[in-house]
Amino acid sequence: MKNVDPVVAKSRAERRRFRRVPVNLPGKLFVPGDGQESACTVADLSPGGAQIDCVLPLEQGTPVVLYVNGFGRFEGTVARREEKFLGIRFVSSALKRERTAEQLTLFMNQGLVDNADLRRHDRAPTKGLTRFTRADGQIVPCEVLDLSMSGISVKTELRPPIGEFVLIGQMAGRIARHHEDGIGIEFVGVTHSTTERLRAQLTAAR
Repeated sequence: MKNVDPVVAKSRAERRRFRRVPVNLPGKLFVPGDGQESACTVADLSPGGAQIDCVLPLEQGTPVVLYVNGFGRFEGTVARREEKFLGIRFVSSALKRERTAEQLTLFMNQGLVDNADLRRHDRAPTKGLTRFTRADGQIVPCEVLDLSMSGISVKTELRPPIGEFVLIGQMAGRIARHHEDGIGIEFVGVTHSTTERLRAQLTAAR
């Protein structure tokens, strides 16, 4: 028993390294072993796992794939079942965990930033064709309406959910709003030089 205790303690410490964030997001759970799938609600999320409300009666250790709205795809296993909730432990690379932590930080800060702050940089009308890539790999052609240091507005019939992360012009962004002609994308971690590179790309593409 003495040999087991340190292993258990280390496992518990590893799980507790990751802060759980209440999210209440729609998701989908897929079981590769038998093809079962079910809609679910993600109650909390961390880089190391999630707790979900799901009707599937899965046993501990069952491999699963969890899709979380706005966060993408996670592979993992069922760690526990508590009444109607399933605890999922993710099997993720260090890079994936780091990206999830960044996404969660932005998610938590959404309610602290109003629209005026999001649009604190002047937007300049900028025309050009580009495309953005969604978390599931879908590439969506679009037309640029305006561009600033903090974000870009594009014309598109597709309306990804607010909060979903995308790539546009090799820059990371988050769907910040829907408007009549398309969507507004808030850039994540960009500088003046990277925004100018995107503007130059759009000018060359005219």
